[in-house]
Amino acid sequence: MNEPARIIAVRHGQTAWNVEQRMQGQLDTALDATGRWQAQQLAHALRHEAIDAIVASDLTRTMHTAQPLAQCLGLRVWPQPGLRERCFGDFEGFTYAHIAQHWPADAARWRVREAAFAPARGESLVGFYRRCVDTAEQLALECAGRTVVWVTHGGVLDCLYRAATRIALDSPRTWPLGNAAINRLLHGDQGLMLVGWGDTHHLETAPLPDAREA
Repeated sequence: MNEPARIIAVRHGQTAWNVEQRMQGQLDTALDATGRWQAQQLAHALRHEAIDAIVASDLTRTMHTAQPLAQCLGLRVWPQPGLRERCFGDFEGFTYAHIAQHWPADAARWRVREAAFAPARGESLVGFYRRCVDTAEQLALECAGRTVVWVTHGGVLDCLYRAATRIALDSPRTWPLGNAAINRLLHGDQGLMLVGWGDTHHLETAPLPDAREA
């Protein structure tokens, strides 16, 4: 029996496209002023935890969310493309309203979580889920007995939550995927297990940055 890996899974900080409700997917967007503040708050919240490694999706918004914590702990951020957000192909760069207006049939299939549906040049939900879970299994096995931070994306966290709670891919989402929220999982012989989800206390203890800093 392997000692379980202790996983702290975090969504990247806020970006301007989050605020605009614009599909990011695998396009490489940056944190806004609030996102950079969230990254600093995350580092402060986790500074006393015995973290052995930090892994992040290789996109800018995740790497920059992880960096303040890495600097605080004297660790390196290891980039992992397998933790990237779902590729939404032709949807990427457009607002949700634009997608619904210009691709109504495809938007409907996406919103009902049709597992086999893939936007043009994008990933299907079932393919994305398999990528996320396979990456999580590989990383967790490599870190058995250790505490690791994974900085990733909302879609990836949704897949990890479903894997840990055995909830079907097409079931409606009822759990939060907040920017820079702290989520905790274990990975042992039974696979992923949920420990805690959606902790945002560290984001409620200090004033938000001035919007002029953006």
